[in-house]
Amino acid sequence: MTILVTGGAGYIGTHTCIELIKAGYDIVVVDNFSNSKPEALERVCEITGHNIISYKTDIQNKQELEKIFSQHNIEAVIHFAGLKAVGESVQLPLTYYQTNIMSTLTLCEVMKKYDVKNLVFSSSATVYGATDQVPILEESPLNPVNPYGRTKHMIEEVLRDLVKSDNNWSIALLRYFNPVGAHESGEIGEDPTGIPNNLMPYISQVAVGKLESLQVFGADYKTVDGTGVRDYIHVVDLAQGHIKALEKIIDTNGIEAYNLGTGNGYSVLQVISAFEKVSGIKIPYSIGERRPGDAALCYADVSKAKEDLKWGARKGIEDMCQDSWRWQRKYPNGYSQKSIKIYSN
Repeated sequence: MTILVTGGAGYIGTHTCIELIKAGYDIVVVDNFSNSKPEALERVCEITGHNIISYKTDIQNKQELEKIFSQHNIEAVIHFAGLKAVGESVQLPLTYYQTNIMSTLTLCEVMKKYDVKNLVFSSSATVYGATDQVPILEESPLNPVNPYGRTKHMIEEVLRDLVKSDNNWSIALLRYFNPVGAHESGEIGEDPTGIPNNLMPYISQVAVGKLESLQVFGADYKTVDGTGVRDYIHVVDLAQGHIKALEKIIDTNGIEAYNLGTGNGYSVLQVISAFEKVSGIKIPYSIGERRPGDAALCYADVSKAKEDLKWGARKGIEDMCQDSWRWQRKYPNGYSQKSIKIYSN
């Protein structure tokens, strides 16, 4: 079975490509490399021992996308492609609405034309907004507070309408909490552009000496130590969740949302402590003001994914820190810019 993976050169995409290949699927990757690097796919080839068919294409380009569908017997799509930085979305809302929503509409139009109606969509826990009502259920109110989260919410609604119009569609909406970690080989991992927006890569870059110290936003929340608590999930566990979701949609019709997290919350200081333990490096940090819109507590109820998908996270916070540190220490500057020969266009 051939699976199209949009945005497959990205952080979660590459880890999912590995799990797809391990599970016996053939994959075709489409990525415009606007926020990823071709070398990441070369590393996937090295890890798995398999070549990857990959196209340097923006999925908003309908003609190019149709060409890919016409050349490959695609039976399902895992859709990662899109812009993903919360802060940037506030500065560039029109870009986020244009890119994330229009690309998904184009993808679905082409899927419909080629009668491919199995889709795993990369959504986000940001659709819930800043809520302190935990654990968060899939039925919890959806109230995103930034353009990035709103694009995910809008796309979910588009996909629900699509299923209502044609019950042959089968779609899983995967609402990620906080993906962290890296592949155990240390060959692929999170490679943010510029200053990291997320906690773990920021800590890792402090540890490796690229950044001087970490600023903790708020230490007066009603939590175990005053700092914000989040549900961090190892990226490999998350990737395996996509395999389980894919298996589910192939055998069913309709649309379902699933939280993918551990169901446990870790505070910022607990993450720092765990990282220091596995790395042996002291992480300097300072306490700053709260960020507007940040919730004190945010972690998932994952019982639905466990029941319906037969999936559950296996790796704990120390595994997440250990694998993040292995990747960062091995490749302090992330992926290089060298050209490779594994994709065609």
